[in-house]
Amino acid sequence: MFFEQIFEEKLAQYAYLIGCQKNGEAIVVDPMRDIERYEELASKHNLKIVAAAETHIHADYLSGLREFAEKGVKVYASDEGDKDWKYEWLMGSNYNYQLIKDGDEFNIGNIKFTTVYSPGHTPEHVSYLVTDGAATDQPMGILSGDFVFVGDVGRPDLLETAAGQIGAMEGSAKTLYRSVEKFKTMPEYLQLWPGHGAGSACGKALGAVPKSTVGYEQKFNNSIRSAVSEQNFVDFILDGQPEPPLYFARMKRDNKLGPKVLGDFPSPSKMRISDIVEETGNENSVIIDTRKRTEFMKGHLKGSLLATLNKQFNTIAGSYVKEDQDIYLVIEEDKVDEAVVDLIRIGLDNIKGFATPDELSEADVVSTEKIDFERTDQLMKEGGYTLIDARKKSEFDAGHHPEAINISHTRLLDRMNEIPTDKPVLVHCKSGNRASFASALLEAKGWEVKFIDDAVEPWLAKNNFLVEVK
Repeated sequence: MFFEQIFEEKLAQYAYLIGCQKNGEAIVVDPMRDIERYEELASKHNLKIVAAAETHIHADYLSGLREFAEKGVKVYASDEGDKDWKYEWLMGSNYNYQLIKDGDEFNIGNIKFTTVYSPGHTPEHVSYLVTDGAATDQPMGILSGDFVFVGDVGRPDLLETAAGQIGAMEGSAKTLYRSVEKFKTMPEYLQLWPGHGAGSACGKALGAVPKSTVGYEQKFNNSIRSAVSEQNFVDFILDGQPEPPLYFARMKRDNKLGPKVLGDFPSPSKMRISDIVEETGNENSVIIDTRKRTEFMKGHLKGSLLATLNKQFNTIAGSYVKEDQDIYLVIEEDKVDEAVVDLIRIGLDNIKGFATPDELSEADVVSTEKIDFERTDQLMKEGGYTLIDARKKSEFDAGHHPEAINISHTRLLDRMNEIPTDKPVLVHCKSGNRASFASALLEAKGWEVKFIDDAVEPWLAKNNFLVEVK
């Protein structure tokens, strides 16, 4: 049996290529939209991808299942859950597909996949037990998707906090508890292959180790250990879940209704800065500046957003850019392809052009004032400023300035009506990183902004703003 875990660092996502080396057939589980990467890997190992499967309707990226279906590859997807969470794009289509339920089996050569219904993170979630039939009739591991991670379980609140299904999170947590109880009965020797690792927003305490065993997670996973009773588990798992990025709702919708077929990758044209300025400046377009925050604050095009091309790029772009906006990049030319792949993975396909940062020297640019917390104290005492705390709510609750408005940086675009428009804003987070993105967005939307580029915890301690944790 061929087995390879494929890691995407920026979204902390794992896909899996599993193949039968005897007949040369392979399957991809939980593929992203840019499926060429899986095809190239399969070809390298003399395998042909004949099937693709998914564990659930994803919230953090566009699935590659439809891309495979368009090529005639057979796709497997859950038929569990309620009527509101079905793969609507598959049902009744002409694609080669099979909708599966708990206990259903299918084979890729000698390899058997057994469906295990494991709801809670989502209503339709399934996992797959994997059996190498050439060696044994017993499963060797489980592809757990977003059900069980290394060190955590999938968050059950997204139907409410991301998809807007009010009142759903507690019921989902109780459902997840029952799935966890089922997980506790599985053989300890099974290997566990999760759908995400550390850095994913699909859980709150995911480990960086890429794989585990069922027995290890049964004994040492704190979320599973909390399941001594249903209520204890519900309280534990819902406490401290971070606000999901704004684009999660769109990913849920698109993966349910059917992601747009990608076809050819966008190929943005190299442009002069002056031409980009002429093309933008309206609600239908946006400039994303991919430089580091220090460079951006010194000088940038008026109205541009900051989304540094690093691990947070997908999250920031997805939370600050609307799906129908035309996108123009300020980016080094050798980084354009990387940015394009990142953007199409979250459904931002309208990438029209780019200019390199060195062209900014010939453009009219604006700067953003940077201040520290000592200056912040002075300005807040003077009055006439709004203080925005861009940290997570759990961080805010542990200590904050009494006059601060807390809006997580990934939810800011949707909550701007909460910010007074008649006063300048001071924006901070923990270290300045998240606040830099939030500052750029607010500035682009018309606020006068001072960016607090400073560490918050010493300031909170000095002013006795921290809450004692018991």
